[in-house]
Amino acid sequence: MPSMRIALAQVNPTVGDIPGNAAAVRRWTRRAADAGAQLVAFPEMMMTGYPIEDLVFRESFVVASQTALRRLATDLAADGLGDVAVVVGYVDADGPAPTSADAVPGSGRRDASALLLGGEVAATYFKHHLPNYGVFDEDRYFEPGTSLTVVRFGDTDIALTVCEDLWQAGGPFAAARRAGVQLVVSVNASPYELDKDDVRLPLIRRRAAEAGATVAYVNMIGGQDELVFDGDSMIVTAEGELLARAGQFTEELLIHDVELPAAGTAPAPRAAQPEPATTSESPHGEERGDDDMTITRVALAAAPRPFSSGPAVGGIAERVTDEAEIWSALTLGLHDYVEKNGFRSVVLGLSGGIDSAVVAAIAVDALGPERVVGVSMPSGYSSAHSRDDAADLAKRTGLDYRSEPIQPMVDTFLSHMSLSGLAVENLQARVRGVILMALSNQEGHLVLTTGNKSELAVGYSTLYGDSVGGFNPLKDVPKTMVWRLATWRNADAARRGDQAPIPENSITKPPSAELRPGQVDTDSLPDYEVLDAILSGYIDGDQGRDDLVAAGHDVALVDRVLRMVDIAEYKRRQSAPGTKISIKAFGRDRRLPITNRFREGA
Repeated sequence: MPSMRIALAQVNPTVGDIPGNAAAVRRWTRRAADAGAQLVAFPEMMMTGYPIEDLVFRESFVVASQTALRRLATDLAADGLGDVAVVVGYVDADGPAPTSADAVPGSGRRDASALLLGGEVAATYFKHHLPNYGVFDEDRYFEPGTSLTVVRFGDTDIALTVCEDLWQAGGPFAAARRAGVQLVVSVNASPYELDKDDVRLPLIRRRAAEAGATVAYVNMIGGQDELVFDGDSMIVTAEGELLARAGQFTEELLIHDVELPAAGTAPAPRAAQPEPATTSESPHGEERGDDDMTITRVALAAAPRPFSSGPAVGGIAERVTDEAEIWSALTLGLHDYVEKNGFRSVVLGLSGGIDSAVVAAIAVDALGPERVVGVSMPSGYSSAHSRDDAADLAKRTGLDYRSEPIQPMVDTFLSHMSLSGLAVENLQARVRGVILMALSNQEGHLVLTTGNKSELAVGYSTLYGDSVGGFNPLKDVPKTMVWRLATWRNADAARRGDQAPIPENSITKPPSAELRPGQVDTDSLPDYEVLDAILSGYIDGDQGRDDLVAAGHDVALVDRVLRMVDIAEYKRRQSAPGTKISIKAFGRDRRLPITNRFREGA
């Protein structure tokens, strides 16, 4: 039985940096070749980054992707890597953009993958299943492919697929069984959400069984705006055996020797030709299988390069706890947002409370303490312990700590304006926002806002005050999870023999905005354990009022919470981006009108 040494390049591209992404392919292919790999696969749209959104409508962008792909094939050969089969994602086109008046049905932009070998683009494949749910809008951008590309490489028939092709039964994987392939290479840009790694392995096992072939699944890592990609690349046999699995949120090369049954006698090399199915006839007279795909076979002139080193065993990375997984997602999401957008440092308000403490710890882990500025901005209502806790966190983490009392500025406002009650509370928050933005303008920091998902859901924030900022690491993190993360991070530090970054008092004291005497969050909100359960059902689960009441929640409380969520949509529409970790984050995941008179139970 022939063996193929496969390398899965779990790497971090940047949207729009086509030259940089191509250089990364060359760099990682060299590493794979040095380890004896015969085939190396890169993530979906590796050449352009993902998602490219409306960049796809720019003809210049598509041409740049196509040109760079051809140049990459030539450059790999010039690097002495022409005998390594390289599978890489890119954007292709075979007609005008779908928004054009000249658009032709069945043609347009394509989410594509290519196999590069011998200095040429030897084969291409167009993604068949296009997701159009959650954060995905691929029906807006792409035309689906209708043919499965099968490449004969030595004694192995290899099918090329892209991301969503894996998440739906039928289509490419059913066609792969019909084509009799031994290996399916699946290139992916699959965004992270909690517990998604628990879903992937059973899913890949189902597709491997459907195809009757080993599946090599490679996923990108890295942050892109509100999305973060976690890797978790793996190789699974047709029988469901997990051969190798990469870690999450790690840039790495997973290399493994895979035993594959030999294909039939290889045909003479020829240009790609569509191979119709033989099970039923389409209305257009073209024979197709039940999977509704034709098969395009490409025989490669070059045989796999020999390898003489000992066996390559990729290993199986250990799974981690939910809190460790989320912390990694949040730190990577923030790190890449800062680095890819060219910020030198970040600044945030340090209140001494749990939210700002967790954001500060995330920022220090993501960027290092020398790139994090924490500003204590006490008012006349700020408690001594809040100031002390902020200073204690700064000492524990080593960040740049400053204090800017706001009361003189607030008093100046009040000497010119007659304000009371909520207006004075909001004024304090807005003065703090002005200070942070002034420091951003003066020193070039990215302002981090610190509101959690629970607060954003019910509008418990001051517009242009504590909501001010360019990025929010906790945007998709419920309050109860914020506490869990703080406890986990401190315990993780203790396990490693390090000092806990978050003061215990910040974790245990009742949360408060401290904008009036004796204020605590529960003056305005239900207990967070109760609130988060209702919010999870309403937001993440799309449950209605009756469903929530049937689940045991108090009727009056459900009505109150749902009203708070509904009327706060205008605030969320103006909120900073933040890393998605749940099945339904605010933003692209959940799109509701601001002007909306529908009320549950009305």
